[in-house]
Amino acid sequence: MAVKIRLQRHGKKNFAFFHIVVADSRAPRDGKFIELLGSYNPNTNPATIVLDGDKALAWLKVGAQPTLVTRRILSYEGVLLRKHLSEGVAKGALTQAQADEKFAAWKAQRDEKIAAKKTGLKNEAIAAAKAAKAAEAQVNEARAKAIAAKAAAKAAEAAAEEAAAEEAPAAEEPAAEA
Repeated sequence: MAVKIRLQRHGKKNFAFFHIVVADSRAPRDGKFIELLGSYNPNTNPATIVLDGDKALAWLKVGAQPTLVTRRILSYEGVLLRKHLSEGVAKGALTQAQADEKFAAWKAQRDEKIAAKKTGLKNEAIAAAKAAKAAEAQVNEARAKAIAAKAAAKAAEAAAEEAAAEEAPAAEEPAAEA
């Protein structure tokens, strides 16, 4: 029986998340599976991956073949590196302590990269909010200037009407006396 590590789709239209499962290659995509290894949610930034690395490693060691996307997920989580290091230990190329040290160094580097991405996204969001606030302030200032100009024009118009009204009765008075 050919066993695959693959994704099983869940969620609604245009908002899918996936379970990472071990299944017979002949089974339908969302059908029967052997074991659930974790989940993958691409809707978040960065994508959320919950994976039982020990179970995945055990399945890889007995010959389960990951699909392309699950291979990337397993690589991102370090499962493929752990498999590679364990094969090196089995061949005698390195000791278990050296393998653990290499994996810990890799994991620390990956965690730094993820933390940097999260802080970068947070800083970008803050910068975007500041830019939006500045743009809104400019628009409000322009509106205030337009309203002030309109009010000044109305005041000038009213003053002109008032002046015209004062001149008209003065012109009528001498005519009334005559």
